[in-house]
Amino acid sequence: MNIRNYMKAYQLAAVMLGVLLYLTASAQDRRLVKGSAIIDPLPRDLEMQLALSALPRHLRDNATVYVLNPAKGFEVARKGTNGFHAFVARIGDDTFRGSWPLRAYRDDILYPISFDEAGAKANMRVFFDAAEMQAKGTPPEELKKMIQERYKTHYYKPPERAGVSYMMSPILRTYVNSEENEEVCTTIVPHVMHYVPNVSPEAVGAATPAPDELRYFCEHGHYRNNPDPFVIFHGAHGYMIQFLGVTEREAIHKEYGGTLERLCKIKKVWCLPQ
Repeated sequence: MNIRNYMKAYQLAAVMLGVLLYLTASAQDRRLVKGSAIIDPLPRDLEMQLALSALPRHLRDNATVYVLNPAKGFEVARKGTNGFHAFVARIGDDTFRGSWPLRAYRDDILYPISFDEAGAKANMRVFFDAAEMQAKGTPPEELKKMIQERYKTHYYKPPERAGVSYMMSPILRTYVNSEENEEVCTTIVPHVMHYVPNVSPEAVGAATPAPDELRYFCEHGHYRNNPDPFVIFHGAHGYMIQFLGVTEREAIHKEYGGTLERLCKIKKVWCLPQ
């Protein structure tokens, strides 16, 4: 091979190597973005069943149900007629509480929740906006700051009337005390949340569970003794939580035994504490 042909071959090899490195780096960048912002979806039938489990039985047939498209956000899976909306959030509004930084998106949050018509126009927007921005690749710390700023500037309005958000599902994995820290637990804690905008705990005689009760809650997946109603998210988007009784909780656990088994097989952290 003469020197000219050698140089051409060398230049071609260098170009091909450069293209290969570029494509490899681009693929790695895409994987990093995907890994930090996009989560694996649940099986569709399981997701819809979990979403509807948040509601009382008599509201399920005619409720609007959403499923999560990890590349876009929430999409309507079934249009309802009774004004109630149900879905399974993979990032909840409690994520945006407290001063702790959201350094990475979790892939284990499981948050079946429903809203009546008033809540769907107000509090539900936070969940849908967060899912959409996460799907677009918004960095987690940036998303938390953005949502907190929207709360601060009253971009998110409180519900226009009294109403309820049902969370009667057989499982909830999310933050235990998000105002203070980012500890996450898997629990069975069916409850109803009433909208109480700008109502203090003292005004309704509510008391926050003691630290030892929260520890028991996290270790065992339920409260030792159901606490009295208490207020969370103090301010315009506050809720007063009313727990279902032990009998109701055990009935829900039995009803959804097969669902819980499926979840446990998908992720170990979705297995309820024994």
